Amino acid sequence: MELKDYIYVEEDFPKKGISFKDISPLVENPEAFAYSIGKMKEIAERWDVDIIVGPESRGFIFGTPLAYAMGKGFLMARKAGKLPGKKLSITYDLEYGQATLEIPSSAIQQGTRVLIVDDLLATGGTITALETLLENAGAKVVGVITLIELTDLNGKSAFKAPFEALIRYPH
Repeated sequence: MELKDYIYVEEDFPKKGISFKDISPLVENPEAFAYSIGKMKEIAERWDVDIIVGPESRGFIFGTPLAYAMGKGFLMARKAGKLPGKKLSITYDLEYGQATLEIPSSAIQQGTRVLIVDDLLATGGTITALETLLENAGAKVVGVITLIELTDLNGKSAFKAPFEALIRYPH
């Protein structure tokens, strides 16, 4: 199955010079969505994973069904202010400002083997921040999987963990 057939590309959105990759057609199609989760599972099974972590919000779309398919738990890395109680957080820079991700402070035990899953890798800022947050909590990030990689931005060079993507675009 050619997954790129299920990605809608909108040029100059949300601003001039950006080539927006819309995953909506893929997740709306049950065969394409199931196929993408199956391919992610094939990749993820190469690593010994204890739990899958996805950043809010599109990391939830792929991470949750992957965790279910693998019989693993799923940890949501939430945006600031969305979690009650004691939490661990990290603030990082984006092209257009800053963002903060948080996890419950009790969610990760020392030595937990984590797989990070998201929809798209661009500059690597979100993945790098999440990798740092998880490692500071005592985890070992054993891999990163995204549906899409924007190869021209070389985001995978920003973090340490092994990386795989199902679809690659030059930008």
